[in-house]
Amino acid sequence: MLLAKAIGVELNLKKTSILDGDHLKPEFLKMNPQHCIPTLDDHGFTLWESRAILAYLQSQYGKHESLYPKDPKKRAVVDQRLYFDYGLHRRQYCSILCERYPTIFQKIPGNPKDLKKLEEAFAFLENFLTCSAWVAGDRITIADYAVITSVSTAEVLGFPVDNYHKVARYLSKARKEMAGYEEINHSGCLAFKKIMDSGRASFDRR
Repeated sequence: MLLAKAIGVELNLKKTSILDGDHLKPEFLKMNPQHCIPTLDDHGFTLWESRAILAYLQSQYGKHESLYPKDPKKRAVVDQRLYFDYGLHRRQYCSILCERYPTIFQKIPGNPKDLKKLEEAFAFLENFLTCSAWVAGDRITIADYAVITSVSTAEVLGFPVDNYHKVARYLSKARKEMAGYEEINHSGCLAFKKIMDSGRASFDRR
């Protein structure tokens, strides 16, 4: 949604509630048999996995090559950061969500080793930002639209992002410079936290 805002693509959003099982309905499974979100339907062309969608939207509709450079080496760095974000997202799931919301997810407490891995991932991110303002260079790329959602989600769930000064500065920069950051990303983070807190409270009452 952030990238679409940046490149001027108007999305026809279809609310899909996992909690209500919308992703398992026949019409959704016909479009995406892996039943994951987000899923993109571009005039009959369907695609899922958010990082693949980022690359497609920019390649198909973006006007500024710098968001996903065609130069093989520059693009490779962007791709590497996208893959790194996948690992960051998974570590975030294991360490924060399973530690703080175990009854909702795995019904087991989080493993301290998972938190250590998340801390290591943030240390790597801190290193990426040592010599550049954005994760793949001095100009924003599609990798930033992936990484920033992971970082901001970790922050709203209580991970001490401020302990990583360059990452904290990066998050502050994104808040100021990414079009639609507050209404799209930050509001989404808060809504996600509210759902998680509500679910935990429900299980606690039982």
